[in-house]
Amino acid sequence: MRIYTRQGDHGQTTLFDGKRVSKDHLRLATYGTVDELNSWLGMAVSLCRHEQLRQILNQLQHGLFDLGADLATPLDSPNSALVNRIQVRHAAEMEKQIDTFTAELLPLKQFILPGGSPLAAHLHIARTVCRRAERHLVELMREEQTGEAPLIYLNRLSDLLFVLARLANKLDGHPETHWHKEA
Repeated sequence: MRIYTRQGDHGQTTLFDGKRVSKDHLRLATYGTVDELNSWLGMAVSLCRHEQLRQILNQLQHGLFDLGADLATPLDSPNSALVNRIQVRHAAEMEKQIDTFTAELLPLKQFILPGGSPLAAHLHIARTVCRRAERHLVELMREEQTGEAPLIYLNRLSDLLFVLARLANKLDGHPETHWHKEA
């Protein structure tokens, strides 16, 4: 497989169904942000010293590849059957993880600042990139059919990343910083 094709030299790219679109198309902004999120998770994996957490992050990276392919392939595409579509059950699986890990953490009684250990800080960045992908997807959904499962998936993923950032701080022995509202 060649890395360069020269097909994008004039500001267009090809979707999985063969349709040519501008590189600033909202669909590309959406799955491009998912790709950025996946890269931040890759950075988090490189910092992770906890095997169980590393496995979860790796699993999430694989899921984000599926999400990217889902978003790159319009629902009415002739290639649609070739894509692993995100399902609501994927979000339900994340809910179980959220519940499991939240039970291991101290209850939240106030807002916390994003940060902490390097791993937790990177997971917080990933969470905010996930929220941006979610905003792009909401905008895309106003223009094109995507199904609702990808939106539910991103919404739940940002919640999971928040919990995983808190868990990373706990595992790394790093206290969370509480937000103090100025008077």
